[in-house]
Amino acid sequence: MSKPIRPALLAALGTTLLLSACGTTADKAAPSSPAAAPSTAPSSTSSPAPSSSAPPSAPRQPQRVVVLDPGHNGGNAEHPEQINRKVPAGRGVLKACNTTGTSTNAGYPEHAFTWDLAAKIRASLAAKGVRVVLTRDSDSGVGPCVNERAAVGNKAEADAVVSLHADGANSAKAHGFHVSYPSPPLNAEQGEPSAQLAGSVRDAMRGDGLATSTYLGENGIYPRKDLGGLNLSTRPAVLVECGNMRNTSDSATFTSSAGRQHYADAITAGILAYLDKEH
Repeated sequence: MSKPIRPALLAALGTTLLLSACGTTADKAAPSSPAAAPSTAPSSTSSPAPSSSAPPSAPRQPQRVVVLDPGHNGGNAEHPEQINRKVPAGRGVLKACNTTGTSTNAGYPEHAFTWDLAAKIRASLAAKGVRVVLTRDSDSGVGPCVNERAAVGNKAEADAVVSLHADGANSAKAHGFHVSYPSPPLNAEQGEPSAQLAGSVRDAMRGDGLATSTYLGENGIYPRKDLGGLNLSTRPAVLVECGNMRNTSDSATFTSSAGRQHYADAITAGILAYLDKEH
């Protein structure tokens, strides 16, 4: 037979049971057991979720490609049988493979001018991350023919093709540069893209203090349909006649390394301006 519970003990026991059933505020905040955690909680070995504030990685841009076509070549004059043979020049016309080019009255040849100019432009473009392809690899070879030069730009899928020349106008008063593009166009790239490239190069050259032509074209632009390298191009293409080698002022600039650098800087700026607009 059990003994009766004394009133004092009963009161104490009731207080304890009441506290256990209600719990404290701290007891409510804490989970009663690790087992009570949701089954979908990540394990301690899971990688943390990426921060929503992290910037997305930028897509990698393809490298821009420019083909430079330094006019003529140092060995052309000694091989007339090669450079005089007829090759396709576009628009159903055959023309001579290439020519010897012109020279200043003192004998400085166009092929040497364009070769050095191309080297300077190539260095400046390469410094900006542009891949540059030349249509000839020396200033002592023969050719290439105009159709082969055009094929270089087409094969490289160039973003821009720039042919470099200097004129040999008979009038000593004729001076200044002009930029030609194919017109009327034979494909889409010869249309607006080539016209925009011509405009960008013209604007940069004129903006750098170089005078536009006084004898060909208008405001430094001279569209043409008789240039094989332009006619056969499937890429945006222009030809820059930097000036007249028979003119005293132009020839003095051509024969100076600083003068050639001036042309190179201006043409480079024009090419880059076009590339930045197109990309």
